[in-house]
Amino acid sequence: MLRIHFTGVDLARVRMAGRPDALWETILSFHRLRDRRDARLFGEWRTETRSRLNSETRVLGMLIPSRGYFPDFLTPVEGQYGWDVGVDALRGIRPDRMRQELALLGAGAGLGAAFGMPSAVSGGAETSLPRRLRELMDGGTKHLPRLLGELRAYHRAAVEPYWTHIQAQIEAERAARGRALLDGGADELLASLPPMLRWRAPVLECDYPVDRDVRLRGRGLLLQPSFFCRRTAVTLHDPELPPVLVYPAAAQLVSAPTGGDVCPVAEDQRVRTLGKLVGHTRSVVLRAIGDGATTSELARRAGVSLASASQHACVMREAGLVTTLRHGNAVLHTVTPLGAALLKGGAVAS
Repeated sequence: MLRIHFTGVDLARVRMAGRPDALWETILSFHRLRDRRDARLFGEWRTETRSRLNSETRVLGMLIPSRGYFPDFLTPVEGQYGWDVGVDALRGIRPDRMRQELALLGAGAGLGAAFGMPSAVSGGAETSLPRRLRELMDGGTKHLPRLLGELRAYHRAAVEPYWTHIQAQIEAERAARGRALLDGGADELLASLPPMLRWRAPVLECDYPVDRDVRLRGRGLLLQPSFFCRRTAVTLHDPELPPVLVYPAAAQLVSAPTGGDVCPVAEDQRVRTLGKLVGHTRSVVLRAIGDGATTSELARRAGVSLASASQHACVMREAGLVTTLRHGNAVLHTVTPLGAALLKGGAVAS
């Protein structure tokens, strides 16, 4: 179990990430690509991604094992500001930090060393590391161009085609957590997180592979929802790095897309559904969603019945214009990037 200890200052400094983190999504998607679970959500995505992967991923496979520790330097905090900013930060990694984290990776054949339990790496013990990993360590940052090349090629195949949908999921998650924050402050926000996270003030407990305590010491906590994070939350190993908790974004009430960038329905069905959207009423309803609305709020804002609001939201959800999440006893609708582009009369932002 992971236990994150808050002070009063930390509670005041809890914040939600403003967008999906491109590097966290890329690294975590590499885990999803290699496991066989969550086939409904990721099965078609795996098939499509593998068909697009025509480049080498040997270094990535060495740095991102199927389970356990992967180096913190792969997910710099700057990744929350976009792919290019995150990659620039990764390109500037200090050689000593890179070597230290690679040594920790080599020592962590199991989960123990990876999460702060006694390490087997000391002095000459490094000679027992896998040959390729030892070469990477000995070469310092001279191997970074190859790593960055593999990372970029993988990102383009596995994450970039689905980025619009990932953005929509994170925006919906932010809307739900933002409501909790407005309703009851940081306490309510932390209590509203997915079931694998349990708020027992002043400690946030998380299902985790090993037993670990993280003390925030007044630095606050960045909550980073993730589309490709599943089953358990993830945090950084180094306690001196800015605290971040990456956790699974809440599941949709409808099936998540696995083969396209916005909507799980077939293309011909999407075309038929979009045809239904033409008309004044649904334009009003889409605008009425704003930064998020429950079905009752949507009905009131748009001046339609509850049943009509629910029907309109369903049609727009099928068309990929709206995302719906459960929020307490209600459901919360938010506009996707495609829906926002339709309202603005422009293209979907990348």
